[in-house]
Amino acid sequence: MKRILLILSLTLLTVFAAQAKLNVVATLPDFGSLAHEVGGDKIDLVVLAKPTEDPHFVDARPSFVVSLRNADVLIDGGAELELGWLPPLLQNARNPKIEIGKPGRIQASQGIRLMNVPTNVTRAAGDVHALGNPHFCVDPIIAKAIAQHIAQSFAALDAPNAAFYESNYKKFEEAINAKLQEWGAAMSPFKDQHVVAYHDSWPYFAHRFGINIDIFLEPKPGIPPSPSHLTEVIAQMKAQHVKAVIVEPYHDRRIAEKVASATGAKVVEFSQFPGGIPGTETYVKLIDTLVSRLAAALK
Repeated sequence: MKRILLILSLTLLTVFAAQAKLNVVATLPDFGSLAHEVGGDKIDLVVLAKPTEDPHFVDARPSFVVSLRNADVLIDGGAELELGWLPPLLQNARNPKIEIGKPGRIQASQGIRLMNVPTNVTRAAGDVHALGNPHFCVDPIIAKAIAQHIAQSFAALDAPNAAFYESNYKKFEEAINAKLQEWGAAMSPFKDQHVVAYHDSWPYFAHRFGINIDIFLEPKPGIPPSPSHLTEVIAQMKAQHVKAVIVEPYHDRRIAEKVASATGAKVVEFSQFPGGIPGTETYVKLIDTLVSRLAAALK
């Protein structure tokens, strides 16, 4: 009888182990979207930030600590975007599996060449990121690299499902590759045109699609727009015939509308994150929407 009970217990343990999912926490919705593409139903996913929330200033909740404490995997940017809110959560979670350098910690910026690395970081420059601009996931080529990194990490932690993760990554890679030419063709008529943004979130997107998003409503990163700076922006927009002002869900749209009305430009709702604007539930749908909205505004 004891032998039968032992065999049953071992069988149940084996079944449970086979069914156990990786507990994955992503700091931001773009990383969460890529994790879902790769992990599918083999992972339980928690995304900390909302897609309409400023990633610099996420409202940390006690439930975040619980999620991080139970995580097998943490995916963060690794480029200081979450510096203001993630470290205290990790300190309270005390989970050695997701410490930097451990297999359970995926830092999305690993292997990515960051743009706009400052030579001298001072408070006078505003909210400047010392490692470079951390808003890199809106470049589809970079998103592919991050998804591959995630797939490799999931496979190392969950070897029985390695082929599943690799297959899902390949599907995502093929989806991006199939779209790149279409996106490039849609943006090619507007090569080198200037676009205004509220915050400097878009250098990677601009670089990928050959436009210049280089005039900002913020006088310096993280510093609210002042009337004198907006007057300068309006003059610059008129001189360069700028047709579009990008605004994200958590920025003050009224300021963008005021500038647009003074210059004849259009306000374009943009988001770095899947789910941040309607019809962008997946990463591919997000880039589809950004490209089509901006192309329509620039015509």
